[in-house]
This record gives sequence, C-alpha cells and structure tokens, in this order.
Amino acid sequence: MPKASKLAAIQPIERQRIDIFLDRIWAENGLSKNTLAAYRRDMEGLARWLEALGTDLNACTRVHLQDYIRERTDTTHKVRSNARLVSSLRQYFRVQLRLGTISDDPTLLLDPPKLPRSLPKALTENQVEALIHAPDVGGTLGLRDRAMFELIYATGLRVSELVGLTLDQVNLRQGVLRVRGKGGKDRLVPIGDEAIEWLDRYMRDSRVALLRGRVVDALFVTARGAGMTRQMFWFMVKKHALVAGIDIRRISPHVLRHSFATHLLNHGADLRALQMLLGHSSLSTTQIYTLIAKEGLKRLHAEHHPRG
Repeated sequence: MPKASKLAAIQPIERQRIDIFLDRIWAENGLSKNTLAAYRRDMEGLARWLEALGTDLNACTRVHLQDYIRERTDTTHKVRSNARLVSSLRQYFRVQLRLGTISDDPTLLLDPPKLPRSLPKALTENQVEALIHAPDVGGTLGLRDRAMFELIYATGLRVSELVGLTLDQVNLRQGVLRVRGKGGKDRLVPIGDEAIEWLDRYMRDSRVALLRGRVVDALFVTARGAGMTRQMFWFMVKKHALVAGIDIRRISPHVLRHSFATHLLNHGADLRALQMLLGHSSLSTTQIYTLIAKEGLKRLHAEHHPRG
C-alpha cells in the first residue's frame, strides 16, 4: 500500500471537512482540547494516506479503512491506538451522514481491534503513605507537592483536573471542590480534613511565596509563578517515588487516582458513590476497580492461607 509522508500537508478541502467535523462534535459533546486534538490527528493521518491512493475522506470505503488499519497494525501503532482511531472514524462519518455529504457510512461493519484487558496500576496503602510523605514540606515546593499528593489521593481527581484547578473551584470552608471533568460535566467532590489542612497551608504560605505578588488563577503554581502542567506533575511523582523507594515502573500519571478508587473499595465503599466521585459517565468504567480489589484478595489468600 502506498504510504504518505507524515509531514505532508493535507488538501484544503480535507482540512475544511475536518474543521467542520471538530466544530460539530465540540458543540454536541463538549469534548476536551486533548480529545479534539486526537481526533484531528487521526483524521489528518487517514486523509494523507487516502491522498496517496488518489481518493479522499468522503469517497472512503470500508475496504480502504480495513486496509489502513491493517497497515497501521503491521507497523508501529498499538492496538489501543487503532481502537481509538476506529472511534474517531465512526464519529467523523456519522457527522458526514447527518450533513448529507455521504450516503453510506463505511464504518458500519468495521470491527475495532480487540483490546487486551489491562488493570490500572494501584499502589498499596503503605506505598501511598510513603509517597505522600516524600516531599520536604520545609520548602515552598515540597509543601506544594505534599498538598497536591494529599488532594489527588483524597479526591481521586484525574491529573488534568488536578493541575487545571483554579482558586474559584476550591471551597475549604465547605470542604469541597467543584471539578469540571470530561465532556465539560461539573461535579462536587469532598476534600477530607487531612487534605484541607495541607491545602490551606499551601495556599497561605507556599503559593504566596511562589507567586511573589503575581496574580494567577491556577491553584497549583510552579517556581516561575505559572500554572502546573500534567508533564510537570508526572515528573514530580517520579522524583518523589524514588525518594519513597517505589519502583517507578509501577508508577503512572494516574497512579494516585487508581489507588484512591481501589482503597475505597477495599474499605467497603459503594460502587455507585465511587462512580460519582471519579466522574465516570458509565458504571462499567468504575467496575474495573472491583477486579483490582479481587486480584488483591487473591494474592492475600495465596500468601497467608495455609492451603493457599
């Protein structure tokens, strides 16, 4: 199959079609910038590949899509990446059908790649305690890091939600956060006394010192007085994990969110309540954590039961 250069520019008509598609699904579903950017990459990649075949997006057939996915699978793209691609394609062609620019949806009989079931990684409660206590709270950055760890473990926020928090989303008096999650949906999340205490200390001492008189809406700021990013938080987690003696191969950007959910279930939390706290639109997404809890019970039984 002919391959188009990844750097090749797509035709203006194709760019216009993709722009209209993204505008439409943003208006309908309120998708995040990251999701829209992923859809754009997927559709532009397909448009380049089709152009090398002498065709375009709206003349695309199911055979084209099958060949494109097969070629990606045979090269460097992972199964999960191709599964997301199929989701992007379905969204695009459904929009085109509604707009009347195509008469048949080539994705109707398109099967997505089967994803292997992977469980989110969760730390033990002792490991979480070690990680939370790793920052040196005698310094401004250490106090900030401790407050971030306490807050994300107390609330189960996504990393993007944590670093995106602004001052007006925090109500320490009532002990809640107003969080805007995926799809632009707001939810109220309780903070907990321990996190409230550390967050209050950070806001009174560390944040003021880091800003040095600057006015910034972001709750968590850097040494330069700018808002935190997901990449910086990920670097911070790895740095403190090394101090805590945790194998960084067991760490992921969302490890504290996964640990929050797993530990709540281990202590008897209701699955529906956990769904609301995590901001999952579907209970089936939350149920993955019950599998983690079961795996932990199996290991405990195998290690300690005389006939394990």
